[in-house]
Amino acid sequence: MYGDLGVKLVQHAKRTQKLEHLPPYQTELVRSVAREVRELNKECTNLLEPLDSTFNPSEDPNTGTRLFINHLYMRRNKRCLLAYHKTRTDKLEEMVWNGNDIADLAAQQRSADNGQGNGAGIGNGEGNSSSLSPEEEEYVRQYGELLSAYKGKWTDIDLTGSLEPPRDLFIDVRVLKNAGEIQTEYGTINLTKNSQFFVRQGDVERLIAQGYLQKLN
Repeated sequence: MYGDLGVKLVQHAKRTQKLEHLPPYQTELVRSVAREVRELNKECTNLLEPLDSTFNPSEDPNTGTRLFINHLYMRRNKRCLLAYHKTRTDKLEEMVWNGNDIADLAAQQRSADNGQGNGAGIGNGEGNSSSLSPEEEEYVRQYGELLSAYKGKWTDIDLTGSLEPPRDLFIDVRVLKNAGEIQTEYGTINLTKNSQFFVRQGDVERLIAQGYLQKLN
């Protein structure tokens, strides 16, 4: 039935909002919904072709009803497509602000799917191990460049930091994966896996968000 595929896209978008990672792009489903819109538009064109510009739906209610219903189906499918892609772009922008890049996003997806025993379902349906479509990868790249250029004007402010004021200026953290050396106000710290430090929260907020460090209670 027309519209069912669009509903599936909306369901995917709703699930995406609750996930930490970004699930694979539904390439085939998006193509099917777009194909359905083209078929509906073609049917409307065929219905209107033998009619003149003075067509009155009240004189031919059957044709008028079919045109009206097809139009509603097309509009619904387009809104479902927009909702699906808007949800994914919002998620991508949030990840870029948190310091993730394309490689990080693909790694997150592989890790999440392997943890769920879904290794065979990784990818976007085009032989690519990334969870992003090619267009999304290009979007992430360009958005990241824009964000870097914007942040470059405010070198004294970390625009990607939390908007909530910290309860403690200094916190205990554990290093989850090697991050190399970082320069802080109190000197250089070498972040090696499984080591622990008592550091100023503002110096390590981004590393915590990126998954390199874990904040200890």
